[in-house]
Amino acid sequence: MPSPTIAFVGLGYIGLPTAVVLANHGLKVTGIDINAVNVERINRGEVTIVEPGLEEQLQKAIHSGNLKATTEMVHADMYILAVPTPFKDNYEGDLSYIMAAAESIAPQLLGGELVILESTSPPKTTEKMAAHILALRPDLVADGAENPESKPVLYFAHCPERILPGYAMEELITNDRIIGGQTPRATEIATEVYGSFCTGELLPTDDVTAEMAKLTENSFRDVNIAFANELSLIAANLGVDVWELIELANHHPRVNILQPGPGVGGHCIAVDPWFIVAADRQNSHLIRTAREVNDRKPIWVIQQVKDALAQQPGANIAALGLAFKPNIDDLRESPALDITAQLATDLPQTRVLAVEPHISALPPRLADLPNVQLTDRDAALDQADIVLLLVDHDAFKDVAATALTGKQVIDTKGLWR
Repeated sequence: MPSPTIAFVGLGYIGLPTAVVLANHGLKVTGIDINAVNVERINRGEVTIVEPGLEEQLQKAIHSGNLKATTEMVHADMYILAVPTPFKDNYEGDLSYIMAAAESIAPQLLGGELVILESTSPPKTTEKMAAHILALRPDLVADGAENPESKPVLYFAHCPERILPGYAMEELITNDRIIGGQTPRATEIATEVYGSFCTGELLPTDDVTAEMAKLTENSFRDVNIAFANELSLIAANLGVDVWELIELANHHPRVNILQPGPGVGGHCIAVDPWFIVAADRQNSHLIRTAREVNDRKPIWVIQQVKDALAQQPGANIAALGLAFKPNIDDLRESPALDITAQLATDLPQTRVLAVEPHISALPPRLADLPNVQLTDRDAALDQADIVLLLVDHDAFKDVAATALTGKQVIDTKGLWR
């Protein structure tokens, strides 16, 4: 039996690495993305994101003929969607990208195809996506539904990604994977495909449980980080080193407190808990509170900088790191970016030297502020009077103590303790 052809919709931080891994395990993959410039670059074997090991694997996939990218939807045996799922002002999920992808897929379907949603989504999103496709294609029917007219059948599943940016090429293969089919047959088909490259355990369930599992994983981490961030505020008021405090507490065999920081960022942990809150506002008290604690942490960091500036009017500020986590270029939902932008906006007469070694130009949010300048690390440290460490990139770990002498240092990651 020939391997199924795959159309991978969305070639971003999750989609491109996954499409590459599928292609390099022998599957014929067409990557679809609305960004024509990125499509052209991908077809030339050029990466569009920073991810260790991706460029070499992308070139291998392109040269083998197993991967090609396009802006046009194609017919395939299987469709995998990895498109954005931001939230709206009321913290409910914005499903417009998923529904737009579904609309582009619907005309291609003949029956027998499996549509997999990988995007982290609110509960019952897969069900809504399936209903949207079937409303556009009344000549087809979902597997498991009544089918007296013997219409061609479609299969639907939710298989959430669970990789760590910076380790995607390894974790796509080694991590356990949840396979949430709407029916047992959908789960079976999806398991065959993920089993072609995943050495981790494949965990069968239904689509709604799979959606909730991914949200639960990230909400657990958010609650733990909120505990650490709240501790950092209390410790600061008591004159206690919070990193020493957590290190000591973690020597207890049943305690594992995460590390505090300037906030929580990224498209997962900073977003996913709100999907659970929106699904059941009456019972999600702890999850909501954790989100609020983490969302307030940047405000506290900004005030620390303003207090330092009040002691040294006219000082230059070096903001080290803009990404949402170490050693990547991903700025989505980044508290470091939020803090830098807010400081520059609130302090228009203050020069802000932004240091982010993984980007070559300021994002629009900062580029529009005349007092912000993208600067390399050493130049920023040389010119700054206040040093604000926001991201613990490897590039910041070897800063000499002499480079910080005489400067006010606000280290939100405990890197220079």
